[in-house]
Amino acid sequence: MARGLWTDEENALVVADYFEMLEAQDDGRDYVKSEHNESLRARINRTHGSIEYKHRNISAVLQVLGENWIEGYRPASNFQASLYPAVESRLRQRDDTVPDWGPGEDGALDDARKLTMGEPPRKPEDTEEAARISRVVGQSRKHNAAARAERNRKLGRAGERLVLGYERERLTTIDRHDLARRVRWVSEEDGDGAGYDIRSFWADGTPRLVEVKTTNGWERTPFYISRNELAVAKSRPAEWCLVRVWNFRGAPRAFELRPPLDVHLALEPVNFEVQLR
Repeated sequence: MARGLWTDEENALVVADYFEMLEAQDDGRDYVKSEHNESLRARINRTHGSIEYKHRNISAVLQVLGENWIEGYRPASNFQASLYPAVESRLRQRDDTVPDWGPGEDGALDDARKLTMGEPPRKPEDTEEAARISRVVGQSRKHNAAARAERNRKLGRAGERLVLGYERERLTTIDRHDLARRVRWVSEEDGDGAGYDIRSFWADGTPRLVEVKTTNGWERTPFYISRNELAVAKSRPAEWCLVRVWNFRGAPRAFELRPPLDVHLALEPVNFEVQLR
């Protein structure tokens, strides 16, 4: 069997195979990992274990880039840098194909489109796990995963549309149909600049100003927040909230953060407005 670094051709083949399985997972279709492994071994001179580990390497690259990965291939971070171009090439091909998890014609979400709302991730108590998370987040910054998600306007809009349906359904479930009908997609109807994306309501009728941040990857993928959004969060803390949507391409999940944001988030300035003196 071959040893040493994987060639560009081998990387391209194993990445293509991985994305076939990933697309099947996202679509809810069955696939057999062993059959994919066997097919690859017929084309490249690598062992079963080597191919399995390479699949885990691809999961690690996707985690760094802020994308979802195959659930059965836990990210293994010790990989060749040359794997990045092969993965990024495949990602560029699918960037325009964002699934529409939004509400149907009746305004409601069906069972296949429901957003799973959970608790925010806790700070890990285990020092080894904390160090691993720190390394991955650091790599995500290096490869600018936040900027990549920000550029994908279709993804951001699809995430907002999903949360729009969630807000209407939440109010309908507590018999506030009157409020559900008044939920507005502000960023779509009025444009960006309000400091939030959706104007909804709390159960008592108080305004609920929802800012949505969406990525395909895990819950700790870095994201951007604007100065205006921070200002509204600070000036209207009882009304404003951030809904963080993650794993959008797979089974969309989310958690909610309320001001003050610096309790939950490490805010780091990355851009400055420049004027001539």
